[in-house]
Amino acid sequence: MSRTSAQSAAEDAATVEDAVAQPVEQPAAAEPSLSHGLKQRHLSMIALGGVIGAGLFVGSGTAIAAAGPSIILAYAISGALVMLVMRMLGEMAAAYPASGSFSVHAERGIGPWAGFTAGWSFWFLLCVAVGLEGIGAAGIVHAWVPGVPEWAWVALFMLLFTGSNLAAVKNFGEFEFWFATLKVGAIVLFLGIGVLAILGVLPDVEAPGMSNLTGHGGFMPNGSEGLIVGLLASVFAYGGLETVTIAAAESEHPVQGVAKAVRTAMWRIALFYVGSMAVVVVLLPWTAKEIPTKGPYVATLDHLGIPAAGQIMNVVVLIALLSAMNANIYGASRMAGSLVARGMGPKIVGRISGGVPRVAVALSAAFGFVCVLLSYWRPNDIFAWLLNTIGAIILVVWFFIAISQLVLRRKLEREAPEKLVVKMWAYPYLTVLALLGMVAVFVLMAREPGTREQLLYTGGLTLVLAVVGFVRQKLAEKK
Repeated sequence: MSRTSAQSAAEDAATVEDAVAQPVEQPAAAEPSLSHGLKQRHLSMIALGGVIGAGLFVGSGTAIAAAGPSIILAYAISGALVMLVMRMLGEMAAAYPASGSFSVHAERGIGPWAGFTAGWSFWFLLCVAVGLEGIGAAGIVHAWVPGVPEWAWVALFMLLFTGSNLAAVKNFGEFEFWFATLKVGAIVLFLGIGVLAILGVLPDVEAPGMSNLTGHGGFMPNGSEGLIVGLLASVFAYGGLETVTIAAAESEHPVQGVAKAVRTAMWRIALFYVGSMAVVVVLLPWTAKEIPTKGPYVATLDHLGIPAAGQIMNVVVLIALLSAMNANIYGASRMAGSLVARGMGPKIVGRISGGVPRVAVALSAAFGFVCVLLSYWRPNDIFAWLLNTIGAIILVVWFFIAISQLVLRRKLEREAPEKLVVKMWAYPYLTVLALLGMVAVFVLMAREPGTREQLLYTGGLTLVLAVVGFVRQKLAEKK
C-alpha cells in the first residue's frame, strides 16, 4: 500500500470512530421503530456473502461461452462500475443510515417521486427474484428427492424463510451468517485448488501455462461483440450488494458497519469474480462445451479430477439460492416498510410488531410465491413478462444512486461535513464517469436483441412508477 493510500485509510478509520459517536439523523420522514438485532459479524458476512450468488456459480458459463478469455476483462470493467456504485451508496448510507437505503437517499436528493420509483421498483425486483430462486432451489432438491413435487419444496423454503424473518431480524442475520460462511468457504477452496493447478503443484494435473488464454482464437475470440455480451451478463451478476446498506440500519453500529463493508468491496469483487473467471479460462479452453452446460465451476473441478464435483457444486448453488431467497425477503420487507413509513404505500404494510415489519414480510413472500405459481400456470405470457420487466431494474437503481450522491454530497459538504465518514473517490468526476458507464450499458442493451426487450419492459415499469410518484408528490404539495 502506498503512503497516500495508507494515510487515506487511516483517516477514514479515524473518521469512522468519530462518526460512530454522532447521533444518527432520521430520514426524510420518520421510519418505523425497527430493532437493532444485527451484530457486526452478521453485517460483515452479509457484505461478504452478498457478492456471491447463484449467477456467479452457474450463469457465468454462458458469458464465458460468448466472451472467451476476455470475460476477465468484462468482469473487471463491470466490477469497477459496481465498486463505484457501492462507494457512492456507502457514502450516503454512512451519513443517513436507513432501512430504505437508496430510496431514502433518492427522496432526499431528487424528490419524493424518485424515492417512490427507486423503492417500489426494487421491491418488485426482489419479490420476483425470491420466486426465481425458490424455483431454482426446488429443482436441485427435486433431483435428489423426485418423489416430492417442486412446488412443495418451494412452499417449504418460503415457509422457512418467511417464518424466520417474521420472528426477529437476528434470525435473518444468523441464516445469512452461516450461508455466507459456506459460500465464502466454497469459493476460497475453489480458488485455492485452481491456483495450485495453474502453478502445476496439484498432483496429476499439468500446468496449462497461457495456452488457453492465447489459443482457441485468442484472448478476444468473438471480438467486441462477444465482450459486450459478457459485459452485460457480468453487470447483472453483481446484484445483491445493496442489501448490506439496508441491513446496516438494523445493526449495532450502522455507520461503522457500512464503512467497513464498502472499504472491502474492492478486494471482494477482484477476488471472487475476476479471480474466479481467470482461474476458469486459464485451466479450461473457453470452447469446452461443459462450461455453459454444467457451469464453469463444475466443469473446472471435473477437469481437475475432483471426485463428486457436480454434487458438491449443486450443494453450493443450493446454499447460494437459499441465501438469496432469505436476503431478498428481508430486503423487500424493509424497503416496503420504509416506503410506507414515508407515506408511499398503504399504512397497514408498515405495521411494526416486535421490531419487525411483519405485514411487509408476509406480503413480500406472498408476492414471490405468486410468481412461482405463475411460472406453472402462465409460463409463456405473464411469467415471461415478469422476467423481462426485472431485467434492467438494478441498473435503474444504480442510476438513482449516482444522481442522489451527486446532489447529496454538495449538501453534506455545506451543512454537515462531519457525516462524510465514507467519501466517494475523486468526486464528482468518478460519479459522472459511473453515470456515463451506466448510460453505455443502457445503449449496449438496446443494441443487443437478447436484452432489448428487457430494457423496454423495465423502462415501461419505471415510467409508470415515476408518473405515479410524480402525481402523488404534486397532490401532496397542494395539501
